Amino acid sequence: MKVLAIIPARSGSKSIKDKNIQSFFGKPLLVHSIEHALESKLINRVILSTDSEVYARIGRQAGAEVPFLRPAEIAQDFSTDLEVFQHALSYLSEQESYIPDIVVHLRPTTPVRIVDDIDQMIMLLYNAPHSDCIRAIYKLKDTPFKMWFKGEGHTIVPVVSDAHIPEAYNMPRQALPQAYMQTASIDVIRATTITEKNSMTGNTILGYEVSEFIDIDHMEDFEQALAASYRPGQGKRYCFDMDGVIAHLSPDNDYNLATPNTEVIEKVNTLYDLGNYIIVFTARGSATGIDWHQISVDQLKNWGVRHHEFRTGKPNADFYIDDKNLLITQLLKS
Repeated sequence: MKVLAIIPARSGSKSIKDKNIQSFFGKPLLVHSIEHALESKLINRVILSTDSEVYARIGRQAGAEVPFLRPAEIAQDFSTDLEVFQHALSYLSEQESYIPDIVVHLRPTTPVRIVDDIDQMIMLLYNAPHSDCIRAIYKLKDTPFKMWFKGEGHTIVPVVSDAHIPEAYNMPRQALPQAYMQTASIDVIRATTITEKNSMTGNTILGYEVSEFIDIDHMEDFEQALAASYRPGQGKRYCFDMDGVIAHLSPDNDYNLATPNTEVIEKVNTLYDLGNYIIVFTARGSATGIDWHQISVDQLKNWGVRHHEFRTGKPNADFYIDDKNLLITQLLKS
C-alpha cells in the first residue's frame, strides 16, 4: 500500500503573516505536521506543497520532500484543497510515474495530533473498500438544530431541517441527534477520489472521532494553543499500561467489564496538567487477536483519562523488565 502524506503550506496568509512557519513550541508550524507524518507506521512518503523557497527549505530540513514549487495561481486565498492535491498527484504521476493508493491530508494549522489516530484512520479506510475518505470529527456540545441563518426583514431560517424531526429547534437538546464537526486535523482519502471523482471526499465519507484538536487561523488561536497544558520538550514522557494500572484487572480478560482505577487516573491527569507527555500502551488482544481498540478508546474518554497518545500492539507477557520502570505504589506516593 502506497500511502502519501501531503502537507499544504502556502506563504500568503492574510490573518497571520507567514503563519505556516510561525514558531509553535520552538518549531515552525508546518514542521509539526511533517513530523507526525514521518512518525506514522503506515505513511511511506511525505511531501510539502508550497509556493515558497523559504518554506521548502524548512520542509526539507524537517524531512519532507519538496519535488516542486506550487504555481502561484493555486496558492491564493481562495485556492481549493482539490486544486492543490490534483496538482501534486498530477506532477508525481507525470514526472515519476508515482501513483499512491491513499493520500493523507495534514494541515499545518492543526499542529496537535495523536499519530496513532492517523494510522487507525488509514486502516479503517483501507478495510472499507467502498468508502471514499475518512475525516477526523469532534463531538459538538451545541446542536446545529438550534442554529439559524438571518434573512431579510429580521426573518430567520434554521441551519438544519429534518422532515423526521418537525420543529427540531423547539425540542429539548437531549432529544436531538448528536452532531459532529470536522476538525481539519486529519483527512485520509483514496487517490482515485481526488483524481477520478474530482473531490476531496467523494460520496461515502467515514468519520473518526478525536478527543481534542487545535485549529490555528488567527492570532488568538495561537495564544490559546500556546496556553494549552502540554509543552513539548519541557515535560517528561510517561507510558502507562492500561490494565492493572489505569484500569483494574478484568475477569477473564473481558475488557468490556473493565473499571477505572480512579486514584491512578487522578495522578495521570495531574502529570498531564503539569506539562508531561502521556502515552497509554496496551497488550489487549495481542494474544487472542481480538480487536479491543475502540472499546479502549471509549473507556479512556469516558473515564476522563487525559493523554496524548493511545497505542496498541504491546506484546503479551507474564513479566516486563524495564530499566526505567516505575511502580504504581511509587507513583501514588509521589
